[in-house]
Amino acid sequence: MTKTKETIKNLISDGKLQEAIGQLDELIGKDGKDDELYYLRGNAYRKLCDWQQALNNYLEAISLNPESPAVEAHRMLIEILEFYNKDMYNQ
Repeated sequence: MTKTKETIKNLISDGKLQEAIGQLDELIGKDGKDDELYYLRGNAYRKLCDWQQALNNYLEAISLNPESPAVEAHRMLIEILEFYNKDMYNQ
């Protein structure tokens, strides 16, 4: 499974986000208890600017593993979204 995760990480880095999400969906269907898969899928959705899906995946990763790197990713994404929303009100 590690090689597959590395492949998915490379797909995300290369901007092949839909392909990465497809592979992650397949892996999650087989092993829905691997928090790293949800974290990676959250990263792919974040790069697509699909904030809700990114947050949902980060939260799922956190529920499976409270020590997941998704904790920090979730926090940072919330801060970014709050910053953008505040700016929208100040125009």
